[in-house]
Amino acid sequence: MTPERFRTLVDAYGADPHRWPDKERAAAEAWAELHRVEADGLLAESAGLDEWLASHTVAPPERAFVERIVAGAPVQRPAKHRARLWWQGAAFAGIGLAGGLAGAFAVSFFVLTGTPPQGHESPSYMASGFDGSSADWSGE
Repeated sequence: MTPERFRTLVDAYGADPHRWPDKERAAAEAWAELHRVEADGLLAESAGLDEWLASHTVAPPERAFVERIVAGAPVQRPAKHRARLWWQGAAFAGIGLAGGLAGAFAVSFFVLTGTPPQGHESPSYMASGFDGSSADWSGE
């Protein structure tokens, strides 16, 4: 514990050692015992501030102020509106679930049967080098 760190602890947490961080309390108390004159001066300065802060009280808010806040609060929506929003959300989730199930069914059908979907030959501009395209580009 250094004198600077002890001053920082007292400035930040006050003169009462119970408010100091647990990890540094023992070291700070030991330093204060070894340097009693300097520690007592720092603790006396901080004790005055601690007393002043402890004596401060906050008055309760005036009734008119509370009423103004309550009057300005947003009005709760009626239950009918909340129920409609819930059903809209449930319908949206249901549509997404149905689409996911349809896609999973289609993919699993083709995986299980081992036959890809039959369709027309794709145009050469949609082909890649990996799908065995019959387009001949050697003349260009």
